[in-house]
Amino acid sequence: MKLQFWAIGKNHEPYVKTGVDDFTGRISKYFKAEWNIIPVPKNAGMLSEMDLKRKEGETILEWLDKDDYLVALDERGKQLTSRKLADFIQARANESTRKMVFLIGGAYGLDEAILKRANYTWSLSELTFPHQLVRLVLAEQIYRACTILKNEKYHHQ
Repeated sequence: MKLQFWAIGKNHEPYVKTGVDDFTGRISKYFKAEWNIIPVPKNAGMLSEMDLKRKEGETILEWLDKDDYLVALDERGKQLTSRKLADFIQARANESTRKMVFLIGGAYGLDEAILKRANYTWSLSELTFPHQLVRLVLAEQIYRACTILKNEKYHHQ
């Protein structure tokens, strides 16, 4: 199974890049993993919040393949423990999912069309995090889940 991490916005900020690259490299020992940064639409500053989300959504739908398993990160999603996240990933692997996409929305979140297309909607926390920091937390949690699946020492109960 291939894991892809998609984020709308700018490239990783330096304070995040090192950690994201480190955890992504670690994940690659378990699953092929890569990041795709989806650029903000042109003239984003001129668009209303709704129009910006719609345009971002259109781009995401163009990038997705019909068989991609989409996990949308959204504050209204379900929360998981690290162990349940590991079980969730294992279940997708058991179902022979070819590609699982973890999607971080733009500044205003995800368009409803994306949330409807999503196979699962996941909330990292009830807290609000900076967009860039979500990337690091996501990468670390996916790595943690991988180590749980292999009974490695990284995750302490």
